[in-house]
Order: sequence, then structure tokens, then C-alpha cells
Amino acid sequence: MRYRAVDSRDSRFDGVFFTAVTSTGIYCRPSCPAVTPKRVNCTFYPTAAAAQGAGFRACRRCRPDSVPGSPEWNHRADLVGRAMRLIGDGVVDREGVAGLADRLGYSSRQLQRQLIAELGAGPIALARARRAQTARLLLQTTGLPVTEVAFAAGFASVRQFNDTIREVYDRTPSGLRAEVAAGRRASAAPAGGLSLRLAYRGALDSDHLIDFLALRAIPGVEEVVAGVRRGVRTYRRTLALPYGHGVAEVDGLAATEPRTRGWLDCRLQLTDLRDLTTAVHRLRALFDLDADPDAVDEQLGADATLGRLIRSRPGLRSPGHVDPHELAVRAVLGQQVTVGAARTLAGRLAEKYGAALPEPSGGLRLLFPTAAALATAAPEDFAMPAARRRALTGLCAALVEGTVRLDGGVDREQAAAELLALPGIGPWTVGYLRMRALADPDVFLPSDVGVRHGLLRLGEAGDPDSAARLAQAWAPWRSYAVHHLWAAASAAGGAPGAAGAAAAVTVETNVDVDVEVPAGATAGESKGTRA
Repeated sequence: MRYRAVDSRDSRFDGVFFTAVTSTGIYCRPSCPAVTPKRVNCTFYPTAAAAQGAGFRACRRCRPDSVPGSPEWNHRADLVGRAMRLIGDGVVDREGVAGLADRLGYSSRQLQRQLIAELGAGPIALARARRAQTARLLLQTTGLPVTEVAFAAGFASVRQFNDTIREVYDRTPSGLRAEVAAGRRASAAPAGGLSLRLAYRGALDSDHLIDFLALRAIPGVEEVVAGVRRGVRTYRRTLALPYGHGVAEVDGLAATEPRTRGWLDCRLQLTDLRDLTTAVHRLRALFDLDADPDAVDEQLGADATLGRLIRSRPGLRSPGHVDPHELAVRAVLGQQVTVGAARTLAGRLAEKYGAALPEPSGGLRLLFPTAAALATAAPEDFAMPAARRRALTGLCAALVEGTVRLDGGVDREQAAAELLALPGIGPWTVGYLRMRALADPDVFLPSDVGVRHGLLRLGEAGDPDSAARLAQAWAPWRSYAVHHLWAAASAAGGAPGAAGAAAAVTVETNVDVDVEVPAGATAGESKGTRA
């Protein structure tokens, strides 16, 4: 099967595995446009790091280090999947292998053995492959001195940096930089920033992503503006990162561009370039760019209920988030109110407790408040019922103390149990956080008003019990089914696209309550008795 994918240059498998060619000593992505090698000369590896560890160099034609990540790391909840999400976020560079193992609850030796057995490379080799990719990006998109590139990419020394670049790319750092003309580097990057492409596989419904984020954009922290290119909308937001902060811009696709274009244009302004790998990883999670939309659409598209929704919106993604703590706060703010009301509450807290940027960037002025700042915030600053205020401050305190963790390395079931143990946190909030903060592709929200309205529009029963039974057939992609139902509910209130999303104030509202919501009620009308 893998050789057939290589022979047909099937881009759906880019990032799923890598092809090493023994006759040339290079490794490629499956869709490499070069002449297909003979089967006897091909060896397949699950990661680029494994191919590098076996002595193969990256193909300069297809750039296999720039492919989307394997979709496995999105949905796998085992040790390997959790480790790969943390490695992608830069944990090994910041905390070392011991820090990674401690987060996962295993010894360094156990972790090393498991990763090598399944991926062909240990945590150091996997992190090294990411550092090499970051170094190439900096060399080819900025004019930074080579020494600065080395340390910004996470290398411990210039010698280690030079040796790695030669081994991975068969080039010196200067030679790798020379492959891209200086004029192209200067024109590609904004002043003092970076310009890059965020690769994805299959189709991508960028309108849904931009609509979803625009509807929830917190003033001063996020915004959606007209892009530089005609017909393009750009999502912009501030980022709180391990070494500093940043401002990110991601362009959607123009109406004239195919959904299978393969990348989104991104621009980053970072106060510390060591945050580049982490920033890119978090943006990819936000836009769900490592997903396999063909697998999702194939299963959901065959369902009698969802089929026509899937066919009308191929490539719809399940957005994640750049900061799970921020999302946790926003989820509680959204309990039993409309999306617009939750956005207003979040904006007030950002104005009061968010750190200001040294200089505004367009409409962006603030970082979202930290959990520590909100845990000790004055009660009068929370314009909400006292029970919900206590739920919010209790959640923030648990995040600060570490009794609840929401990073990519947590066990999802354990995190859900820890959240449910907190006062005022119920199944809807936990499910929403699993879906977006923990990148769980198989979450269904049977009590959600938007889900109910979407099902009713499709002629199905919308009560939670009936919805949950119907959704059993949608596993393991129920998170995507939720987004299709939200989109259907939104379209019922207006035209598709931005206009429809603007009308969708009833969608994604917590109905995690103990009372039944009348079938005709909007989310703004639904009232709960449970804090």
C-alpha cells in the first residue's frame, strides 16, 4: 500500500510516512515529484527523525520536513500520541527528556523504549528533527546571522547546529540559505517578522474556520480583517509563549483558490525567536491542519443523516486553540449565555487583567489574562452569577496549582475526571474542552443547543438521548459532526459564510444544566439551574 501511494504520488499520505531511497541516500514525502524509485530500493519510516537516524538526507526537491504532521498525533490518546504533541510544542527543548517524561508520568527509559519501538526514533532525535526544520525556515526566510539562527532554533551550540544541518540537508547553513534568493527572503517576511506556509492535506474549508474564529474574537486579543490579497480574510491574534509573546496572522483562502491548495499563508512577529516552533505548533492546532479530512469525510459522508452536509462542505475542520487555559476560561464564561455575551465578558476581563503589548498591532493590544491573574481577581469584575464566578475562579486556581492539566500530554480521561470534580464544571464544559483544548476528534455534545437545532434542521430528533444514540455511528469523528451540525444551525439563520456565522449566536452555548430546553428556545433564552 505504501509503495502504491509513492508510485501514484498520493499527497494524502504526506506526513503519514516517509520513503527512504537506498540508491540515493535521501528520504522523501510520498508525493515527491521525482522519478519513482524501484520498490527494492525503498524503505519506509514513520517519522522524518527515523529516516535521519538511519543516515538518509532530506530531499531538496520535495522538502519532506515541511509536510503536515501525521493525523495520528491528533486522535491518539496513548503514550506515543501524547509525547508527540508535547515534543511538537517544544517541551524537550525547554525541559529536556526528563521534563517530557515527568509530564507523561513515565521514566525516561520507558519513554525512550516506547518511542523507538513505534516511531524508530527517541525523543531527542524527534526534537532534533524539529530543530533542523526550524533552522531551515529561519535561514531561508530571515537575514538573521547564522549564530543567532542556531540558538533560536534550539541548538545548544553552533557546532551541533552545523553538524545537524549538514547531516539532514547535505548542505552547510550558508549553502542552505543560498538556495533562496535574498530578494525573495526580504519580500516574503514582514519587517522584523517571519513569513511561512502552514501546510495541510486534503481539502480545507477555511471559510468555516475564519467564520468560527471571527464570531468569537475578543476585542484587543483577536480580530478578523481584510487580507492583503483580494478576497482574502485574515485572522490575527496575540500569543503568550514560553519565552515572550507574539502576534500571528493567518490568511484564509480566496474564493478563487481551490480548497486543496495545500497551505495557508502565515506571518509571525515574535519577541523571542526561540518561540517559533511552539507558535507554529499551536497555530496548526488552532486550524486543525494535521487532520485527515478524507478519512473524516469518507465515514461521515456515508451516513444517511450527515451525508449531504459533508458533501456540501468538504474539508471542514474542528478548530483547536493556542492556549488551553484561555479556552477553559472562555468555556466557563460561555455557560448558559450566547456566544456574543461570552465574548463581551471575555473582552472585559482582558481589558482589566490582560497584559498590554509594548506597542499595538492594528487592533491587537492585549494578551489574554493568565489563570493566575483571574484566580485572584476581584469579585466585582465578574459580571455573572456568583455560582459561575466561583466556578471560574476555582478552575483558574486548579490550573495554577496543577491539580488540573490541559496540555497536549495529559491523559484525556484523567483530565475529564479532574475537571468534573470541580464545582460548576459539567459534561458540556468538559466535552468542549476535550474537543478544542485536548484535540479529541471524537467528542459529541448531545445537550448543546446548536447541535439540537442542527439535528432538527435535518429532520432528526434533537433531544439529548436521541442525539447521543444517533451519534454513535459517527465515531471516531464526532467532533467534526458537531461542527457540521453547528454550521447547519448557523445556515438556518442566514446565508452561508460570514453572514450566516454572524447570525449564529445560538450556536455553541453550554446547556450543561438540569432542566429541559424548549425545542423552540434560542441559546440566549435557555436558562439553567446548575452552576
